[in-house]
Amino acid sequence: MSERTPFPSGRPVVLRGGTVLPMDDRRRVLENTDVLVVGDRIAAVGTALPVPDDTVAVDATDGIVMPGMIDTHRHMWQTAMRGYGADWTLTQYFVWYYLESGKLFRPQDVYAGNLLAAVEALDAGVTTVVDWSHGLRTVDHADAAVDALRSVPGRFVLAYGNIQQPPAVWTGAPEFRDFVRRRITGDDMLGFQIAFDVTGDPEFPERPAFETARDLGVPVTTHAGVWGATGDDGIRLMHDNGFMTPQTVYVHAASLSTDSYHRIAATGGSVSVSTESEQSAGQGYPPTWAIRAHGIPVSLSMDTSVWWSGDLFSAMRATLGADRAREHLEAHARGETVTHCALRAEQVVDWATRGGARAIGRGHDLGSVEAGRKADLVLLKNEHSPVSFPVLNPFGHVAFQAQRGDVHTVLVDGRVVKHEHRLVGIDLAAVRARTDATVAYLRATLGEEGWRRGMSPDVPETGILDNPYTYTDFRTASTHSRKE
Repeated sequence: MSERTPFPSGRPVVLRGGTVLPMDDRRRVLENTDVLVVGDRIAAVGTALPVPDDTVAVDATDGIVMPGMIDTHRHMWQTAMRGYGADWTLTQYFVWYYLESGKLFRPQDVYAGNLLAAVEALDAGVTTVVDWSHGLRTVDHADAAVDALRSVPGRFVLAYGNIQQPPAVWTGAPEFRDFVRRRITGDDMLGFQIAFDVTGDPEFPERPAFETARDLGVPVTTHAGVWGATGDDGIRLMHDNGFMTPQTVYVHAASLSTDSYHRIAATGGSVSVSTESEQSAGQGYPPTWAIRAHGIPVSLSMDTSVWWSGDLFSAMRATLGADRAREHLEAHARGETVTHCALRAEQVVDWATRGGARAIGRGHDLGSVEAGRKADLVLLKNEHSPVSFPVLNPFGHVAFQAQRGDVHTVLVDGRVVKHEHRLVGIDLAAVRARTDATVAYLRATLGEEGWRRGMSPDVPETGILDNPYTYTDFRTASTHSRKE
């Protein structure tokens, strides 16, 4: 049973009279414009469009029509723990998930987290999510992750990872290859990446994982430039061994040297910036200023709901704030004043849409409102909010004023999945029941004292690396050190 009567399916849909942000190179704003959807594609964009007789009309007057947003790095399996780690540092996150309690997650718990995250994304107008799924301890966990994604009418990319084993081990296992053969079928609703990090160990134990990715012809996504964990040593190893490609996505990239940025730029990779995460957890200062200086493509991500909100409005707002704060601080240190912002609202809206599409290799059919593109669309409109008017600068409105409650209608692949602020065909009671079951299991397993302590876990006195990947003893002052 769904939350509401399904929107008429199989019929054309027209969004009438909205302010359309096509997200093109000219950053145009099209006022009083219609968007016609036929099947899974945008059929036309224009004024007073003629439409087929059976077309369902959605009044977009006083609203903003934009491409569906794309999140290029979200640990969806952790979403059932929403807000649990609000006061964590990155080290505490590592302790709880990588070294201790993350090992408790069963396949059904991964399913519950992915299901909740997928529904949450659609509600916030995020039509595509890269599921940076590094909790896949077994293939059963991986099957559960995909089953959850397949049950929700969104677009996803499974970035397969396993923090409990060395990348060379799990990518080399026959069951991993079998999983790829069984579940990754080329359906454009479910893409595939391999997700692992590079410690910087000169022995390069991650090489076999890169070779597997190359053999399968799939991209690698990696946490790079994470203070105390991954840094320039890993980038050099990837570059010197020929594993930096235009498809590689570097997450955070917040504590890298100019040399590493040069290598990323020269090889055509992109960076997924998680500004709220970098600000709060401590991977490094959000690096959009450095990335822009080197001409590296940018996409946005929210990382994990164990800390932050699963929407990209927050990501855009935080990114503008962090970049501009640094610009002002540096100017003041020189006795100067910033008179024009270097990073503009239109740029972060572009990163949240086209930037994400390009990062996942879908720049040709996602991320823009244009005839022939896939019909992944968002209408921002809220007649019950005083914040919905006036809309004087649409890009600024999206980046600074809008929020998930303003998401009126969402289409994915031409299908209406949210309308009039309500999800369509989604059984929230069932989602809640699965989430509650996972929380109850974890809480009972940890015990009440362990559960409370986990909200601010102790860091073990010995035997822990700041880099939580313990399959190598490599350590260096520039990446990680052992507490004695």
